[in-house]
Amino acid sequence: MKILIAEDDNLIRKTIEIKLAKDGYEIISCSEGNQALESIRSEKPDIVLTDIMLPSVSGLEIVSAIKQEGSPIKVIVLSTMGQENIVEEAFRLGADDYMTKPFSLTELSIRVKKLIQSR
Repeated sequence: MKILIAEDDNLIRKTIEIKLAKDGYEIISCSEGNQALESIRSEKPDIVLTDIMLPSVSGLEIVSAIKQEGSPIKVIVLSTMGQENIVEEAFRLGADDYMTKPFSLTELSIRVKKLIQSR
């Protein structure tokens, strides 16, 4: 299983990478939105974890692009923005799950496993 992490905060991205790699997933890592979109098209991950506030292309735009292409990729949106309208927009665009930072790595791991089981 391949997971793409699109997160511009290096510490958060590396921490997630380490946890999910320990869980046995192949990790693709990006620090900005354009890079994430390119990697999604070339690497075909099973799950994308994306921050909302990314340089060049936002996480919401990434969600929209994945879902408009009819892709089976599952998406978890990660954000410090717990604002209700942002959460609603993420789900309207097709996000499969949403986590507000800071979050538990154990909870993230459980949510990833649940998405994989729902495929």
